[in-house]
Amino acid sequence: MDYPVSVISLLDKAAIRFANRPYLGEKTGEHYSTLSFLQTRTKALDIAAWLAANGIERGDRIAILSEGRSDWVIAEFGMLMTGAVAVPLSIKLLSDEVLFRLEHSGAKAIFLSKNTLPLFQPIADKIVAKNFKVICLDSDATDEAIKIIPVSTVYKYGREVLEANRETIDARIAAIKPNYTATISYTSGTSGNPKGIMLTHRNYVANSSDSIGYFNIKKFSRQLVILPLDHSFAHTIVLFASLIRGLSVFFVDSRGGSRNALKNIPINLKEVRPDFMLTVPALSGNFMAKISEGIRDRGGIAERLFNAGISARDKIAPDGFHRSPFVKLIIPLVVAIFADLIVMRKVRSIFGSKLRFCVGGGALLDVRQQKFFRGIGVPIYQGYGLTEATPVISTNKKGAYVIGSSGKVLPSIKCRFVDSDGREMPRGVKGEIVISGPNVMKGYFRNPEASDAVLRNGELFTGDLGYFDSDGFLVVCGREKALLISHDGEKYSPEEIEEAIASSSQLISQVMVYNDHCKFTSAIITLDPTELRRISGSLDTRELVAKVRDEFYRFKNSSEYAGRFPDKWIPSTFRIAPEPFTEQNRMQNSTMKMVRHVITNHYADVIEKIYSDEGTAVDVEHNLRVLIELTSVRKFLLQNYLS
Repeated sequence: MDYPVSVISLLDKAAIRFANRPYLGEKTGEHYSTLSFLQTRTKALDIAAWLAANGIERGDRIAILSEGRSDWVIAEFGMLMTGAVAVPLSIKLLSDEVLFRLEHSGAKAIFLSKNTLPLFQPIADKIVAKNFKVICLDSDATDEAIKIIPVSTVYKYGREVLEANRETIDARIAAIKPNYTATISYTSGTSGNPKGIMLTHRNYVANSSDSIGYFNIKKFSRQLVILPLDHSFAHTIVLFASLIRGLSVFFVDSRGGSRNALKNIPINLKEVRPDFMLTVPALSGNFMAKISEGIRDRGGIAERLFNAGISARDKIAPDGFHRSPFVKLIIPLVVAIFADLIVMRKVRSIFGSKLRFCVGGGALLDVRQQKFFRGIGVPIYQGYGLTEATPVISTNKKGAYVIGSSGKVLPSIKCRFVDSDGREMPRGVKGEIVISGPNVMKGYFRNPEASDAVLRNGELFTGDLGYFDSDGFLVVCGREKALLISHDGEKYSPEEIEEAIASSSQLISQVMVYNDHCKFTSAIITLDPTELRRISGSLDTRELVAKVRDEFYRFKNSSEYAGRFPDKWIPSTFRIAPEPFTEQNRMQNSTMKMVRHVITNHYADVIEKIYSDEGTAVDVEHNLRVLIELTSVRKFLLQNYLS
């Protein structure tokens, strides 16, 4: 398929085809104000002219650290027009993590907001780049120690530069090649180990074109943006796919910070009345809980009819794809239609009454949620993707929807499955997911070793396990990668936390931190036998568990690790393994690295109990039993034979 040259090509075409139609919507007063496609392009040219006049060359990196808003989009388009590379940053990063990304990328400037300025202030004097520019998207943000340039100034002087020398920017736009890097998106991780994923203009154009074509999104549809713009999912579907069909993008009102944004979502839904949305399981789960609570409060026939409607949809198509025999459909169809007319229509009004579907991203969507939202008439389609794949690889959609699967692979992408030796697996047999296509990243910035590890002969080895079912739907079974994934879809690399715990204690030998879409983080640990032998003689089993707990959190008292890790990724509990992770039990490879999926599978029952009924306690039966086993033989020998 022939794709446009760049995302700027998409913008140029949209500015002609949809010139005066609304593209970006932001709440600045009581109501939303919008910018058209043409206005967006015009303002982006102003940004580009100012950047070029201030020394930004092709390939230079410029960071963005802000909540979703119109000026973010305009600023990024301005960067790309100069041939520069955008470095989108999460507003949930710690200051030191922001610094690492700025330094590693070699950024020459940063666009930030009043809300995110406090993240930058502690590191401002540590920036080593000469003439580093700080542009604030809010004109009223001030800091005497930082030379903040208001974006209003950038627009004003950029317009003057553009009027005097338009040819320079036109030439830069014309020079953009499909393989030019558009963004460097950093993987989640602790300071020092995230990787910068280089996504090209071709990557974005291909994946946005394929995604919107696959879903057959109608022209001029509206979407409310609740996902952070730093993620490639939002880039692909919000920023770029919207240019292809003239979609209107409205941002959740984030004035006052993230907490206000969450409170404003229900209000903004009714104001915007979106046709579709990108969401995450944590948010949809919150909606599900509140809807269920409201229905229970009403009680009576409304509650019974609501529950009957959900059940009826499940009987019509239990897995979403295969329908029950016609003779079994009649009664459920009647119940579903009646429930929709009486109850479900009113429920859908909380989403603005026009919402047709959502697409789930960031984390796996619980089957119960999928059935619930299908039942009320607003299905949430689960997909699968990686930032390294720009990011959409597969997705469910209307007419091609299997609950529990990740849908069909996009037409331009080839997908196969291999075992640990690289042998291709037959259909239905689990293996590592390997893809190829125009959406596969260019590589990791300044990290050829990491690039070579996942990119081989034009294919991306995802590190995730899966297979095709009998109908060709992708089923993702688990992740071989080390990334932790919380219940709200945030990702984090655990290696430095693991190292901090193990290196701060002589008793803790090995640590595997775990979080797979859970509300808190846990860990599986092994103990050093020599140190355990030394301390266990004078302690009973419960005292010994308490001692292990103290040793586990000893790293918190170290100045080296103080404040380094966000609380949500610090394990709230641990379980003690009865044996070390070794090559012999396949829990460690030949380079002495933990094989995470083997450990996770081996201790699956232990982990399941943590998140089902044991919670964050450490003096649980498993830990007590393992400590008794580890110390009983030694104590017997000590008491009877050893001096």
